[in-house]
Order: sequence, then C-alpha cells, then structure tokens
Amino acid sequence: MIYVKTIRAATAAPLLWLLLSLSGIAHAQNGPQPKLPTVPLTAGMHVIQAELAITPMQQAIGMMQRRSMGANEGMLFVYDAPERLCFWMRNTLLPLSIAFVADDGRIVGLADMQPLDETSHCTPEPARFALEMNQGWFKKRGLKKGDRLRGAPFGS
Repeated sequence: MIYVKTIRAATAAPLLWLLLSLSGIAHAQNGPQPKLPTVPLTAGMHVIQAELAITPMQQAIGMMQRRSMGANEGMLFVYDAPERLCFWMRNTLLPLSIAFVADDGRIVGLADMQPLDETSHCTPEPARFALEMNQGWFKKRGLKKGDRLRGAPFGS
C-alpha cells in the first residue's frame, strides 16, 4: 500500500513512487515488511490487533507484498495531525477495506480497495488515522461512517 499525503493525489502518487524508486525503497523491498508492533482496538464487541505504521517508510510499504492477514488483524496508519489522506494499492496483493478515522475514533469514511489497483481512495474529510482490514471486514460487522473505534491511539 502506498500512502499519498496530498490534496492533489493524482499528481503526487506517481511523484512519490518516483522518489521511492530513486531512493531504492521501492526496489529494495524483496518481500513484505516484517510484522510491526501491534495495538488492540475495539469496534463494538470486535477486537482488532492492528499493526502500527508510524514512520514514513512503514507507511510507504504498508501491506505491500503480503499474501495473507488474520481475520481480526489490520494495519493502522498514524499521522501527526488530521489531514486529507489518499491510499492506493500498488504492489498490494490482498483485497482490503480501509476506514479513515478521526482523532476521537470516529469513522469518517470507508472504501473497498482492489489488489494491484492504482486508483486513489481519499478521505472525505481530514482524518488522522487509516485502518486497513481484509476486504469486507467493516461491512460484515455492520460498521459504517459515524461509528467509533476504541483504543489507545484514539484516547479511549
């Protein structure tokens, strides 16, 4: 998963990929990034073990090249302040659903993303977090825009 932090996502995504390619990050990745530290989150009665993608490198690689993810596992992208976030699925093999989440844990947007697709999926409003789960995870649990996630990152 490539994270693109910009209002002009269509322009920035290729630029980010070019910068990653020139720096060697994109080509140096011979497989998925190692598992990251996790934090427990809850969505109603459901418990999620979310890997924390905090550094720009962790966020740039995200779920790329991973072939599987546990039923209640995900990746939480954490940013310093709320902003418009855009994600795409270059080199990402798993179908994913993404929840864009505000500081207080409120889901401000949801999207399904297809493997290896470079379509940008952006927040409808500024968000500080993005949580990627297996595709359909939120829908199967009846979670929608306005529902809240709980856990340490959200101050709850």
